[in-house]
Amino acid sequence: MSQDTKAGVAPALKLNFISHATLETSDLEKSRKFYEEFLGLDVIEMSPVALCLRLGGHNTVVVVKTANRAVMPMINHNGLDVGSTEEVDAAYRTVMEQKDKWGMHKITPPKEQHGSYSFYFWDADENVWEILRNSPIGYSNLFQAKD
Repeated sequence: MSQDTKAGVAPALKLNFISHATLETSDLEKSRKFYEEFLGLDVIEMSPVALCLRLGGHNTVVVVKTANRAVMPMINHNGLDVGSTEEVDAAYRTVMEQKDKWGMHKITPPKEQHGSYSFYFWDADENVWEILRNSPIGYSNLFQAKD
C-alpha cells in the first residue's frame, strides 16, 4: 500500500503502523483482573507500572499506573466490537449484571447511533468503553476502497 495521500503528496514521516494507544489506571492488579476476567483481553505486564492489552489483532493498548487519574471524556472512548445487535444486547445485560463487581458506571442503554448499534460505560478507572455492532474488521472496512 502506498503512503501517498489522495492529493498525491507523500507524508513527511515514513511510518509502518499504529502500534498502541494508552489508558490510565490507579490500580494495575485490579485493572488486570477486569481486563482478563471481564473483557477477555490478552494482558501482559510490561513493567511494574504498565500493562499491555490486545484482542484479536496486532494493535495494543498500554495501561499505565498514574497517581492523578482524570475522568476520560466520552469522545475519547475505546471500542470493543461484536458482530450483531443481539450480541450488543447480551453484552449490555452482562454489564448491568456485573457493574457493581467491577465498578462500571454511567452505563448508557444500547441504541442506533453513528451508523451502528452500541452502548457506553465507564470502568472503575474512569476509562470509557463502547460495545458496538460492527463489521468483522471494525472501522478498517472504511479503508477497503483505498487499499
